[in-house]
Amino acid sequence: MSRAGINKCVAEGVGTFALVFVGTGAIVTNDLYGGLVTHVGISFAFGVTVMAVIYAIGDRSGAHINPAVTLAFWVAKRLPGREVPGYLAAQFCGAFLASALLRTLFSAHETLGATVPAGSVWQSFILEVVLAFLLMFVILCISTGAKEKGVTAGAAIGGVVLVEAMFAGPVSGASMNPARSLAPALVSGDIGPVWIYLAAPCVGAILAVFACVCVQETGCCGPVVSADSAD
Repeated sequence: MSRAGINKCVAEGVGTFALVFVGTGAIVTNDLYGGLVTHVGISFAFGVTVMAVIYAIGDRSGAHINPAVTLAFWVAKRLPGREVPGYLAAQFCGAFLASALLRTLFSAHETLGATVPAGSVWQSFILEVVLAFLLMFVILCISTGAKEKGVTAGAAIGGVVLVEAMFAGPVSGASMNPARSLAPALVSGDIGPVWIYLAAPCVGAILAVFACVCVQETGCCGPVVSADSAD
């Protein structure tokens, strides 16, 4: 792997670590300290962290910080296939490190902010598909190639995450991100119906690619750019 490729993977790992540490950390502290953070505060923790990470590393790796987003960019032919394994590995590693640190800091918390359905499994599955679809649709429409970058991208994508977490969090957990859900589930030792949060975001994100093709001008999702030109 080239130096540029390593830099991108490190950026994705750090960005995903930040998302999981701050977002699920907000859930943990809210549970342990009398609900002081509140559901609104948790939603802001996720949304604002996504926005900040896009500003920080959007020009470097694209700030996917989400395996479903990376897969969808690949399906859209905006990301070379050779970069996908490194991105996915970095994202999951970053998420696991965040959950492991939270386990060390807050050993009294059982779930570490894992996502679980409040209702039926299929209700949460369908909701997660729709949430990921809407998020990825916005990402595809405002991103440049496989990169989420710029003031508009940070505010828009972070805003979508915040709003979706606000209304859907009490129902499905509003994961939209396989790494965000798998890490706390495995570290806490309770995987439960984690398959929902592995499959549904990927399905929704990939469906968004086809919606983007129908809405945007011809060529929005086309030939894979080279690693050099993507920089």
